[in-house]
Amino acid sequence: MRVLDLDMDFFLTGPCPLAPLGERPDESCADVYSDEEVIRFFEEQCGLSREHPVPGAIFDTHDKALDFWQARMREGTLTAPFEVVHVDTHSDLAFGPPGTGFVMNVVLSRRPELRGGIAGYREATELDEANYLLFALAFRWISRLSYIRNPKSHQDIPAQLLDREGNIHLRSYISAMMEGLNGREPVVPFEVIDDYRQFRQHGYDFVTMAQSPRYAPASADRIMDLLRPYIIETPLD
Repeated sequence: MRVLDLDMDFFLTGPCPLAPLGERPDESCADVYSDEEVIRFFEEQCGLSREHPVPGAIFDTHDKALDFWQARMREGTLTAPFEVVHVDTHSDLAFGPPGTGFVMNVVLSRRPELRGGIAGYREATELDEANYLLFALAFRWISRLSYIRNPKSHQDIPAQLLDREGNIHLRSYISAMMEGLNGREPVVPFEVIDDYRQFRQHGYDFVTMAQSPRYAPASADRIMDLLRPYIIETPLD
């Protein structure tokens, strides 16, 4: 199965500085792609169709993709592991604080079937919108990850997550110690596409978009409305 995981800030001419909690970046930080450019990306790069909308959701912060995926797995409409196509200005693989340490040393120590306690990780302030994909990988939900970068994105993929072939392989001292109980952590094929014009895929089972208000000026909010004709909005839980 395959999910399309969009972030609204991809559709900017460049990354904006992270705004304080409860605020939005200044409108001068970047321009927003035109409606025509956004729709062309939906239809040509992603193969979305207004005639055949796909189940999905639009939410504020990107970590809520975890809640959406978990709800779909519980109802049986999404089966893990699944492929994720991540369209974003950020990799969301824990480049900045709180970093990779908690996932590598705590989450990987747990039995795979006991790792998905999303609410507890949030309460401990270890899970947020900048590292949720690392958690999904640690949960063993993802079979393949493609990262479609904004052309002006900064390099933010933690090198310690990658093996020699450039695929994602989560490993740490504790995960090696726990292999007898948990098995070896899977190697996840990983592709980074720098030029979105070279990307073309279709056939998604679910489509989501995060508003990410601290990363995008308010003028970008119209992009959420542009997506709505292409999805059948589904509750997060």
